[in-house]
Amino acid sequence: MSLGIPEKITALLFDLDGVLTSTAVLHRKAWRQTFENMGQQFSEQDYLTYVDGKPRYDGVRSFLASRGLTPPEPEIRRIGDEKNDVVNKIIDEEGITPYPGSVRYLRAAREASFPIGVVTSSANATKVLKAGNLTEFVDALVDGNVITDQHLHGKPAPDSFLEGARRLGVAPEHAAVFEDALSGVKAGHDGGFGHVVGVDRGNQAEALKTNGADVVVNELDELLS
Repeated sequence: MSLGIPEKITALLFDLDGVLTSTAVLHRKAWRQTFENMGQQFSEQDYLTYVDGKPRYDGVRSFLASRGLTPPEPEIRRIGDEKNDVVNKIIDEEGITPYPGSVRYLRAAREASFPIGVVTSSANATKVLKAGNLTEFVDALVDGNVITDQHLHGKPAPDSFLEGARRLGVAPEHAAVFEDALSGVKAGHDGGFGHVVGVDRGNQAEALKTNGADVVVNELDELLS
């Protein structure tokens, strides 16, 4: 079965929330609850523009800066940690649902012996992968904890994807990136990766292409033939 990627690609790097699992919806809900508790209105467009795909504290800074607010670093971290507590509570209550098309694609990739990495800004990736029964597919994980521990720049910087490629032992030009966030697509493009697949979960196909996606799909299994 063809994976719908160029022949030069020998490894695959997937974002988690919004690409493999529907947890992006849960993150959006947690961000909205956190910011609205502060008296700030938070829209779908705010999520896509200011926080989607970024490390937690970067998302806080970005959104509040859009409102002309620049709180001190301890307050930024307090807000980010509050959001993390909220999203963990939502995950515990609502559970994790992998996208069926993504699971089908992961199975095809595993059957084809492609090394698979997950690269996410989330610090909860291990919990999400386990809850979604996806751990068996993952050969390398770069999550929010790794980003913090190694002092990597978060998306839209390519650092986390470059670390994912390093852990899989492959040069960026031979790895494909799968992303639903504009910041993540830009990271894949700017990192010199061999193929960038944009996953359109929010009616932003053109924006994904503008930010560097080589192809845009609604579901990953559209790539299979």
